[in-house]
Amino acid sequence: MTAVRFLQIYTLHSYTAALLNRDDSGLSKRLPYGGVLRTRISSQCLKRHWRKADNDPHALSILAGAVDSTRSRELVTKKVFDPLRDKYPEDVLRALEPEFQKAVYGDKADKGKQSRQTLLLGAPELGWLTKQAEALAQDSAGDPKAAKEAASKWAAALKENIKVFRESTALPGGLAAALFGRMVTSDTAANIEAPVHVAHAFTVHVAEAESDYFTAVDDLKEDDDSGADTIQETELTSGLYYGYFVIDLPGLVSNCSGDRQLAASIVHNLLYLIAEVSPGAKLGSTAPYDRASFMLVEAGDRQPRSVAGAFRKPVEPDLDQAVDALAKHLKQLDEVYATGELRRHLSLSEVALDGAEKGSLAELAVWARDRAGEAQ
Repeated sequence: MTAVRFLQIYTLHSYTAALLNRDDSGLSKRLPYGGVLRTRISSQCLKRHWRKADNDPHALSILAGAVDSTRSRELVTKKVFDPLRDKYPEDVLRALEPEFQKAVYGDKADKGKQSRQTLLLGAPELGWLTKQAEALAQDSAGDPKAAKEAASKWAAALKENIKVFRESTALPGGLAAALFGRMVTSDTAANIEAPVHVAHAFTVHVAEAESDYFTAVDDLKEDDDSGADTIQETELTSGLYYGYFVIDLPGLVSNCSGDRQLAASIVHNLLYLIAEVSPGAKLGSTAPYDRASFMLVEAGDRQPRSVAGAFRKPVEPDLDQAVDALAKHLKQLDEVYATGELRRHLSLSEVALDGAEKGSLAELAVWARDRAGEAQ
């Protein structure tokens, strides 16, 4: 193996009597695999909870050099123009805003928020747009017609100007875009390739689900009927979930504008978030909190490959059996491909994992950070 390019992370998390990630009908998300249904947690759900873990001691937002970002259909209205409403006449801002909406969201974006995609922009980009709007409003001297003409000219020259701005700005799309990428249909130059790849987590065993019938009683009810005031049902599931994540280290460094120290710090904190931050649905009624019972980190220079195949044939919902199945599958891959990844792991299981030194989460996070610092 030459220089490390990829970090691969494999986890096992256990959740009991929870509804971690719902579909459009309110039931737990599922995945058919190996001829049976599994319970699933979507990659979008996992990434959102890592991004929003601002009160966590290893939050990404507290890193030196981190830049905030916001995802919305109303970025132009709420982040660009609302801060200007106390400074400039409303009719001038109304003349300017449609051109900014179309510039950010596309040609039909001025027709209303339902015509716009939910878009992620970084604080630097939003700040730049605000300054542009303020300059146009100031130059119009209170004349809405002049403001509209100036906005049209500004929009015609926008692509080249914003291209220069993005190329000269560190993390223009914010840290979230630098990690998880973004697609902007109205401005392909704004697209950012995701260096952090997240698979949907799924149970290593057949889905375990139960319909929970519950009631709410009216404390002030005075008639003779002592029954429930509200009767509802919800689905609860239990499961041991396999998770898989890949970090393209050169891609991450590039998205951090070449800042290796920031990229290494991100890897360090991201390992903690993956291990410790749980999907937050139904907190008050299920307390769905867990930390990884198993985590394996690999560093290598070959194309990543999941070990989900270890669980194509469902295993029992038991940590030792799951770790044993993963270890056997990994050994088979090593014998066939001999790609020579470096490995470290943590585990609550006594099942041995050959070729991977065992340690604490703190030790794994430091080891992964150091590998990220060595990436080319």
